[in-house]
Amino acid sequence: MSNTRLCQTTLAALPAGIAAPAYDRAGVTPGIVHLGVGAFHRAHQAVFVDDCLNRGEAGWGIVAASLRNADTRDALAPQDNLYTYCERDGRDERLRVVGSILETLVAPESPARLIERLCDPRVRIVTLTVTEKGYLANLSERRLMRDHPDLVHDLENPDAPRSIHGFLLAAIRRRRAEGAVPLTLLSCDNLPANGTVLRLLLTEFAHISDPDLADYIASAVSCPCAMVDRIVPATTGADRLAVAHGLGVADAWPVVAEPYFRWVIEDRFPHGRPGLEASGVEFVDDVEPYEHMKLRMLNGAHTAIAAIGQIAGLATVTDIYAEVRVRAFVDRYWREVASTLSPLVSGADYVAGLRTRFANPALRHRAVQIASDASQKVPQRILAPLLELRRDNRAHGAVMMALALWIRSCAARNEAGEPIIIQDPAFNGWTAPDQEFLPSEAVIERFLGFDRVFSAPCRAEPGFAAALTAAYHTIRTKGVLTAIEMAG
Repeated sequence: MSNTRLCQTTLAALPAGIAAPAYDRAGVTPGIVHLGVGAFHRAHQAVFVDDCLNRGEAGWGIVAASLRNADTRDALAPQDNLYTYCERDGRDERLRVVGSILETLVAPESPARLIERLCDPRVRIVTLTVTEKGYLANLSERRLMRDHPDLVHDLENPDAPRSIHGFLLAAIRRRRAEGAVPLTLLSCDNLPANGTVLRLLLTEFAHISDPDLADYIASAVSCPCAMVDRIVPATTGADRLAVAHGLGVADAWPVVAEPYFRWVIEDRFPHGRPGLEASGVEFVDDVEPYEHMKLRMLNGAHTAIAAIGQIAGLATVTDIYAEVRVRAFVDRYWREVASTLSPLVSGADYVAGLRTRFANPALRHRAVQIASDASQKVPQRILAPLLELRRDNRAHGAVMMALALWIRSCAARNEAGEPIIIQDPAFNGWTAPDQEFLPSEAVIERFLGFDRVFSAPCRAEPGFAAALTAAYHTIRTKGVLTAIEMAG
């Protein structure tokens, strides 16, 4: 592998056929600050903004910020914030160098610097991909976890915040005082009504210390909802080697994604936005039908597949989905969930595409990655449609099994006796039951008390606990692959 790094000066030497910025990056000015820079942002939003810059919309460069660690900054800064977007479909691979990120910040190193960028009057949009846990909320109730250490810190240190809420409040307060236009806040995280939730949490946090600012946010700050849909697995060492071979130079942190994408956004940008529709982004009046389809069909199935992989000791979506019993189970899951979707969207067409996407051998999307933070994903992906189905007396055996699969995947060991890796901070404040020794009824009773997942109405649903216990007990006694074969 070449020791020469991808950077502005090496762009001209890239092999023919490698797409690269066709615009003068020195002439691009920032219009967007992104919070939570990671692989998904760089494989999705940043690519579409790069399209806009290539079309001459030079006022929409991105300042990207990590809220936790310096890994992305340290990888990209020596490359002038350039990186490679690698698109794979199982047969072909296409490489493109993306230049839309102008600067990468690390918020904990200099909170004041990030606030300064958020207050730049040229910036009109803040986008977010901080995952469900970044909202520091009980999402089943849409309320802040007010005792979270980061929120407590931000109330005491408003000029040196740690959370998205602290940073956004500091910027909104200062921009208001300086007469800058109000920001448009665009959540791109997998939450139902993500813009609405962001507004609710932000106004709740502002109201604690500054009710007047809370009123200003409610009246002046736009928070459109959005649905994003693209599979972006974590970058591996093999990916870096393959990209370096194709570029002829090293890239410390390329991103890999599938060709499929969908980005649907409510068109509420009172102070301007880039022309993303020219790249296929959809602007609509109401994003909910698209959001439900994606969260319940793709994300819900992904969560169930990841749980099966964790239990059975299978590593990737491709490995798990290759098992005929898994495919049959997921098909039953999709049939049940499809009945909860709006007639404005075609669940059948979407499922046809999902079958191809899940079988894509080039992505190697790992179950442990999908399963991370699952306790904060299950309520909207699986529980919400499950409760709708039960209350309407519609078939829901596969969806109930998906919930039981998640619970079993939270055990200490899989069916081969190997440790299950659980990456979920919610478990730091809650002690999961010992599934190896407790009876099934006790395990389910304990999980139903996990209020970060199960709300009071859910616990009060007649027959819910018994049905969940039965599904879970089948997994324990019959094994995961036999259990999913019996579900539905």
